[in-house]
Amino acid sequence: MQTTYHNVVKKEYASAVIEDLQKMDAVELLPDTAFQVPQWQIDEIRNRKEYYKQHPDELIDWDEAQKMIKTD
Repeated sequence: MQTTYHNVVKKEYASAVIEDLQKMDAVELLPDTAFQVPQWQIDEIRNRKEYYKQHPDELIDWDEAQKMIKTD
């Protein structure tokens, strides 16, 4: 079974490494158009945005959300 990884290259030297791997046929670079967000996810985000516009009191601060999900 083939494993797919999605990478964002942030450092200049990393780009050269990716290019070398591509030359060795070790990786395949795919265009952005190869990834599509399913329509149901787009619809869900739109529904949630609308809901929270009408119920802003249910939103929490990002820092508070991080505290809630952090594990020590």
